[in-house]
Amino acid sequence: MRVSSAALLYIEHVERVRRLSPATVRAYRSDLADLADFLRDPELGDVDVEHLREWLWDATQRGIARTSLGRRTASVRGFFGWATDEKMLPGDPSLRLVTPKRGRTLPAVASSQSLADVLDTARAAADESGDALALRDAALLEILYGAALRVSEACGLDLASLDRSAATVRVLGKGGKERVVPYGAPAQRAVEAWIVRGRPVLLSDPKATALFLGVRGGRLGVRAAYDVVRRVVGPVVGTDAVGPHALRHSAATHLLDGGADLRAVQEMLGHASLGTTQIYTHVSTERLTAAYRLAHPRA
Repeated sequence: MRVSSAALLYIEHVERVRRLSPATVRAYRSDLADLADFLRDPELGDVDVEHLREWLWDATQRGIARTSLGRRTASVRGFFGWATDEKMLPGDPSLRLVTPKRGRTLPAVASSQSLADVLDTARAAADESGDALALRDAALLEILYGAALRVSEACGLDLASLDRSAATVRVLGKGGKERVVPYGAPAQRAVEAWIVRGRPVLLSDPKATALFLGVRGGRLGVRAAYDVVRRVVGPVVGTDAVGPHALRHSAATHLLDGGADLRAVQEMLGHASLGTTQIYTHVSTERLTAAYRLAHPRA
């Protein structure tokens, strides 16, 4: 039996017996049709693992995304495993096929100068206008970047979380792990302006403990924080899809660019694993390489 004929039976099986979603069935059908076309539809028993590797390599050369390569691997594994179970094959040629590892997407990072400019502008405009929301937004942006916080951590801060004289903040991170991190002089000024001049305007309940408040006086929500970052920082990073993590990513990268120790950055970010923090060394290396190629006479 040829690959294409067996593939039709397999698609019928996953559709009627396994009841996979229509989207998954379409993907499997497309992958197996592409395989049959690439191999010129040989007899099922003539396909070996090298044929499958060549097919995946060809897809790589055509720029197919790693996620799609992983799905293609799953498609042929399922197909050949089923064919072996159905006694169409004496052995499964896909058993030694390795799923391509997903690449890690490097985070969006703004340059330190462009980010300083936009934060300084936001803080100056808030100070001049005295608008409560502008003061809150400036303080939120400064502390997200200054303390490299996750958006959920920033929104979860209480007034008592701050040591205002030392400019440090006690953060409850993932897994309930607590850490204390500094947030710097610009953030200190912005937070003070918000607490003294802006927060009382939005405060609806005198007993409220949240540091950052929404327009109705309750604790600021994560979605609202996203909107603030997207509106103010998006044009700097160059995408409307930017969120608060861009500030955290930028802070980590700028710390490493400035010579901070990797383990100190790990502690500040609250990463359980040093490997998670190391992605920022990749960002720094990419930027160094780009600068080298532009500036070095023998690059």
